[in-house]
Amino acid sequence: MGEVFLDRDVLSGEDEERLAALAAEVRELTEAMVHTRVSPAEAASVAAEVAALTARLNAARRDRPPYGTVGANGLDRQIANPVTGRLNPIAPPVNFEVCEDGIVRAEFTLPSVYEGPPTFVHGGVSAMIMDQVLGMAAAATGTPGMTATLETRYRRPTPLGVPLTVEAKASRVEGRKIYADGTICGPDGRVTVEASAMFIAPQIRPDAL
Repeated sequence: MGEVFLDRDVLSGEDEERLAALAAEVRELTEAMVHTRVSPAEAASVAAEVAALTARLNAARRDRPPYGTVGANGLDRQIANPVTGRLNPIAPPVNFEVCEDGIVRAEFTLPSVYEGPPTFVHGGVSAMIMDQVLGMAAAATGTPGMTATLETRYRRPTPLGVPLTVEAKASRVEGRKIYADGTICGPDGRVTVEASAMFIAPQIRPDAL
C-alpha cells in the first residue's frame, strides 16, 4: 500500500492546526443548522454566505485529502478520516488512545447530529465507530489491515448527549488475518454495542518497496 500514499500532501503542524480549527467551526455550523429555527429568508441568506465560503476554499484545492505527520503510535496519519479526522467536519468527537496493553479506548459524547431513533445514536454511526476502534486495535499488533468482516450486535439503544466509552483489543493474529473485539458502553457501564471483526493485512509487492 506504500505507493498509495506517495501523492498525498503531508501537512506541517501549523497548517494542520489551522485546518482543524476550520473543521471545528464547520462542525458547529452543522449542529446549528440541524437545530435552527430561523426564518426561510434568513436560511436562504446564510446559504448564500456558505456558498461564497465554499467557493473561497475551492479556489485552492488538493486532488486528494492530506495526511498528517505520524504520531508516537503511528496510527494518526489520516487526519481527514471520517471517524477520527481532525480535518473532517463529519467525524464524530471521538479521540482514541492506544494503550500499552494494546487496548484502544475513548470516552466521548455524541450530539444530536448523529441521531437515529429519537434521543439515540444511529446504528450506522455506532458501527462506524466500532470499525475504526477495531481496526486501530488490529494495527496496534504491528500488523495493520483492512476490514474483511465486521459483526455488530446491538444490545440496547446507545443514548445521545451522555458520556460513552468505546474500547477494543486484538484477540489473535493468524498470518495476514487479525481478529479484534470491542464494545461501546453507556454511562451506567452497560454494553450497548459489541462487535467483532477480522482484518487482512495487504500483500506488499516487491516492486512497491
